[in-house]
Amino acid sequence: MKAVIKNRMPGADMELIDKAVHYADAKHCHQKRKDGSPYIIHPLAVAEVVCEMGLDIDAILGALLHDCIEDTDASHDEIEKLFGTTVAELVEGVTKLTRANFSSTEQAQMENLRKMFMAMSKDIRVVLIKIADRLHNMRTMQYQSPEKQIKKCRETMDIYAPLAHRLGMQKIKWELEDTSLRYLAPKEYDSITAHLDAHKEEDETFMNTIQDAITDRLTRAGIHNTSYGRIKHVYSIYRKMQSQGKTMDELYDIYAFRVIVDTIPDCYNVLGHVHDLFNLVPGRFKDYISTPKPNMYQSLHTTVIGKQGIPFEVQIRTWDMHETAEYGIAAHWKYKQGAGSGSEKDFEWVRRLLENQQDSDADEYIQSLKIDMFDDEVFVFTPKGRIVSLPSGSTPIDFAYAIHSGVGNSMIGAKVNNRIAGIDVKLKNGDIVEVLTSKSAKGPSRDWLSICKSNQARTKIKQWFKKEKREENVLHGRSSFEAEMKRVGLPLGILVDPELSPQLLRKLAFDSWEDMYAAIGYGGLTAVKAVGRIRDDINKALKLQQNDKLLLGPLRTTPDDPNAKRNRHAVNGVIVEDIDSCMIKFAKCCTPVPGDGIIGFITKGFGVSVHRMDCPNAQNRSEPHQAARWVRVRWANQEEQPFETTLELDCLTRDGLLLDVATVMTTARVRVKELNGRDLPGGRSTFTVRFEVKNVAELESVRTKLLNIRDVVGSRRGQN
Repeated sequence: MKAVIKNRMPGADMELIDKAVHYADAKHCHQKRKDGSPYIIHPLAVAEVVCEMGLDIDAILGALLHDCIEDTDASHDEIEKLFGTTVAELVEGVTKLTRANFSSTEQAQMENLRKMFMAMSKDIRVVLIKIADRLHNMRTMQYQSPEKQIKKCRETMDIYAPLAHRLGMQKIKWELEDTSLRYLAPKEYDSITAHLDAHKEEDETFMNTIQDAITDRLTRAGIHNTSYGRIKHVYSIYRKMQSQGKTMDELYDIYAFRVIVDTIPDCYNVLGHVHDLFNLVPGRFKDYISTPKPNMYQSLHTTVIGKQGIPFEVQIRTWDMHETAEYGIAAHWKYKQGAGSGSEKDFEWVRRLLENQQDSDADEYIQSLKIDMFDDEVFVFTPKGRIVSLPSGSTPIDFAYAIHSGVGNSMIGAKVNNRIAGIDVKLKNGDIVEVLTSKSAKGPSRDWLSICKSNQARTKIKQWFKKEKREENVLHGRSSFEAEMKRVGLPLGILVDPELSPQLLRKLAFDSWEDMYAAIGYGGLTAVKAVGRIRDDINKALKLQQNDKLLLGPLRTTPDDPNAKRNRHAVNGVIVEDIDSCMIKFAKCCTPVPGDGIIGFITKGFGVSVHRMDCPNAQNRSEPHQAARWVRVRWANQEEQPFETTLELDCLTRDGLLLDVATVMTTARVRVKELNGRDLPGGRSTFTVRFEVKNVAELESVRTKLLNIRDVVGSRRGQN
């Protein structure tokens, strides 16, 4: 690594780099990589990749320290004190969210991406370090389990390869794709590489012939150039085979040649010579010099056929364009000159990704990234000549919302190339698009969600419906949800069960059914996904309900029945009056423990749920329609057993508080099931501790010890 740094950055402060290496090594000293090597090997490799990108000293330090906050006891303040604010912010930006609980893997992934994009919009080096981190992890993927290999490679194909593409980092993108393919489709990968190895001499002969012809012609014309040929990378060949339905032997356009020259006029001069040397393939010429891609990529692309009858692509660019094509945004690194982050235009797409996340379902958002970052672009023009880049297949609706949400919301039609066109027509490169608007427009139609291509347009349409049509959304969403419930054979009545309903809403991540209906109505969630998430829970409840005899006549004993007969058989340390044997569960909303006053509720399908007497959910037990389902319960006199409970702590924010809480729980000799916390505005924090105690006396003892911790200002029993 040091050799690379000295070569790339002759004046680098090597003492500071050594300091960071030793700090990271000390923090990771007890950790090993999957192959058994010291953990420090990974940060060193990531820093080397970052250096090869041409980034600055702060980025290299950030790469060396990128795992310290997440995986060791290092803190943001400590890194800031030793290496400066900028380095600390870079490390914080790369660090995943580790203290939050999410309802699903997709939700966690979306939140981590959101955090990364927010940090990235302030400092692009965050995502460059993250990509370098993923690149080295992919290079050592052989040491992971097969399940981890599949998971990480899919994530790489869904997120990191598109990110590298969107940032113009083609060299890294290719390596990420090829390595992922090796594990996701090993047979196909081996078949392609074996074919390439078998035809290596034949391919080299062909490429040398073409390269010599191009070089000889340009040299005789007095154009200074560097020309070379290459076989397209493995994943690119794999995609061609899949999309064209061909075998490797049937593919011809797998060769690409690059011609690198000194000036833009030379690029167009070379293009003329290439078309004179070889036969042009019609419709395969693209000028990305006059119209660069959004990721700053510039080149002339043309496909031609030589005397051998084999088509091949020629890319013509200047040296600056070549540097950008290889390393993307890193090639335009403004921090080298201390000019701050990229221009507003450079990061407009990052802000769009953040906006699009606000009203998206988690897995839908992950899928939409492929469209916004990976799909081919189509370039169209406003009537005043402004270029607008959209995903391939976009319509006038996408164009309208790319201009402004107000334009899209008031759209009543469109013109393409000065002719009235349907709002669902697919736009082509070079189209001139004019949006027709009206102040009396009623807003977008729900049908537009299935017509538009870009996630930006879809998000803005959903936001309009969410804001303007709440009641309509609820009605539309309820209708769609109930229709889907009937389609899969689930009864609607199960949703009003007081025990099951909160569980289902937590699974769906909504506070009420009305909120969920509204989300379905404006398109933030589909009815199919909503029902799919709770289908197993409902079927489980229905199955238990069939076998549960608790609701039969003899069991409808009220707490005030003077003839209630006490049963001597305890289940889970609790005796239920007048019920000989039944399933017992402790309500998660109040987590009762021995010593608490308790009462039981007969559930549909889950036996008797035991609540604390002061639980908010037990306050309706006097209501006529609920009274028959509340029964007397009491703690049994038997050998003590552990019961799970929860405490929530109110604290003043400070470093080391989580460690202090963990230390107290350890010294109290109780089994901790969960410990997490989050920071709140105004310098406050909240911690949730879920643990086991034998009775309320032990609980109060633990509570007293926690309240004695400095900056812990209050506590309460958990209400989930």
